Amino acid sequence: MSAHDDQAVLNESNDPAAPAEAMPAEFGVGMAVAVVVASMVGTGVLTTSGYTMYLVGSNSWMLALWLLGGVIALCGALTLAELSAALPRTGGDYVYLYEAYGPLAAFMSGWVSYLMGFSGASAVAAYAAAKYVLKPAGLGGDGAMLAERGLATLAVLIFAAIHVSSRRRTSLVQGWITGLKVALLLVLVVAGVAVGWPNAANLNDVGAVDLHTAKEMLFSLVFIYYAYTGWNGASYLAGEIREPQKVLPRAILYGTGAVALLYLAVNVVYCLALTAGDVRAIVEAPTNARGLDVVAPIAELATRRLFGDAWSDPLSVAIGLMLLSSLSVYLLLGPRVIYAMAKVGQFPAVAARLREGAETPAVATVFQLVATLALLWSGTLESLFVYAAVGLSLFSMLSMSAIFVLRVKRPDLPRPFRTPGYPFTPAVYLLLTGVLVVAAFVNSWKVSTISLASLLLGIPVYHLTPAARARRRSA
Repeated sequence: MSAHDDQAVLNESNDPAAPAEAMPAEFGVGMAVAVVVASMVGTGVLTTSGYTMYLVGSNSWMLALWLLGGVIALCGALTLAELSAALPRTGGDYVYLYEAYGPLAAFMSGWVSYLMGFSGASAVAAYAAAKYVLKPAGLGGDGAMLAERGLATLAVLIFAAIHVSSRRRTSLVQGWITGLKVALLLVLVVAGVAVGWPNAANLNDVGAVDLHTAKEMLFSLVFIYYAYTGWNGASYLAGEIREPQKVLPRAILYGTGAVALLYLAVNVVYCLALTAGDVRAIVEAPTNARGLDVVAPIAELATRRLFGDAWSDPLSVAIGLMLLSSLSVYLLLGPRVIYAMAKVGQFPAVAARLREGAETPAVATVFQLVATLALLWSGTLESLFVYAAVGLSLFSMLSMSAIFVLRVKRPDLPRPFRTPGYPFTPAVYLLLTGVLVVAAFVNSWKVSTISLASLLLGIPVYHLTPAARARRRSA
């Protein structure tokens, strides 16, 4: 198959059984920004700060790491803005890698997105939401885990059904729950700063950094990186957005900048409520049998300390419901990747079928449901974070490196947005992301290795796909 044929396959499937229809371009800038914000804000900032406060033993260093995470995300977002404007097609990273490196790299990116980027993220969001909602019930032991996973499963099924049923309903639900989520976080920030400001000394606890602390800081970036993932969310809907070359860069940059500021503000509230010593005491309490997961509901712990028991329980439930926005957007975007892969023969052709009348990727949604529920019922929240972050980091690096390749390979592409600071901006992203991947393997080698093995499993799977078999026959 020629290079020209490889390019054309992005628009027309090689599988005659796959349908020719495409999803219509109905979404505007508001929906695109909502998707970016919903993809980013949620599980990470409402759980991983507890892990980081414990690991680095300092609120000041924790805030510095969140700021560094914002710099990494902004460098990635600026790189992505050029790629998405030049190649505004549904499928996100899959499209850029297909153009830059060919079908195997594109398939591997789609494979990682399927397993970790969306199925893993859906499992994390559902699990975390259930933890917050059930926190006031005071459940413990195996009963708590069973209840959390059961409630999370119900939430996954409900939102999958919403997104399959109607594109209009999807836009309405996603817009409302994203707006409510951001509003609740802003209320938390304003009220938390007002009540907690007498504890401003908690923000100034910088300590000496030895080798152990430096190692824990780098590992903490794994969790923070996960919290910032999602700045590429709108690119997965590129083919369904009106005027994508104009809208996508704006949505990506506006959304990423706003979220970075919001994250810093939310973490300041945590610091005003709790010292690093408070968090350490919770984790190391003799009665704690859940490890770091005991501080996963860090927002609930902070609100309890700031506002008392009367407010903490309803706020915990509200935060849990707020996390459903993240779950919703993952279940919206993930099937789009599967759909794009099926259209080019890199996934079973049945996944490219749209639900008649609704024009939604119903079969692709079922594929994501299966992977999401399998992950949900197989790991702790902390291990799911690391599992997803390692795979996402590796292939995000590959995706963002496509900017270098395409500048040389496809100089003819229209580039209405060009990455400021090129080539240094994407280089900074690649370097810092590479460092945190190494830190993940050093600190959590078992889960990181499982993540890498899951990733590599995609290679033999690729060679079984119809597209790969067709290429071998035509070679």
